[in-house]
Amino acid sequence: MKQLLFQTKDQYSGLILRCTLFLVIWPHGAQFLLGWFGGYGFNGTMQYLTQTMSLPWLVAFLVIMIQFLGAIALLAGLLTRLIALSMIGMFLGMIITSHLDYGFFMNWSGQQAGEGFEYHLLVIGMCLVLLLNGGGKYAWDQKWA
Repeated sequence: MKQLLFQTKDQYSGLILRCTLFLVIWPHGAQFLLGWFGGYGFNGTMQYLTQTMSLPWLVAFLVIMIQFLGAIALLAGLLTRLIALSMIGMFLGMIITSHLDYGFFMNWSGQQAGEGFEYHLLVIGMCLVLLLNGGGKYAWDQKWA
C-alpha cells in the first residue's frame, strides 16, 4: 500500500503538472478560505456552498480545503495521488452540479448564464496523470516510497 501511494517516477512532467495545478487551483482556495483575490472568505463560501448550492457542510468544507491545502500539498508533492484523486472527485462534482447544463465551452463571450466544463476536464486529465505516475521530480512522496 505504501508503494502504491508514494512511489513516483523521477520525471519533470510530474513537477510541471503539480506546479501548474497549484498556480491554477490555489488562488481559488485562497478566495474561498481567506477572502483573497476578491473572494468571500471561509464563512461566505461555506454559506454559498451549503445554502445556495445545497452541499452538505462536510462536502463544502472539503471543497475549500482541497483547493487551498490540497493545492499546497500538490506543489510539495505530498500525498500526490490522494490529492489528485480528491481533485478528480471534486471537479467531477463541479461538472455534474454546476457546469454540465452550460455545455462544453467556457463563457468566453459572456453570452450564456454560466460556464461550460472544458477547464474542469483539463484539471481532471492533469490529475489522472499524477494519479498514474505520481508527483515526479522533487516530490516529497519520494522520501516515503
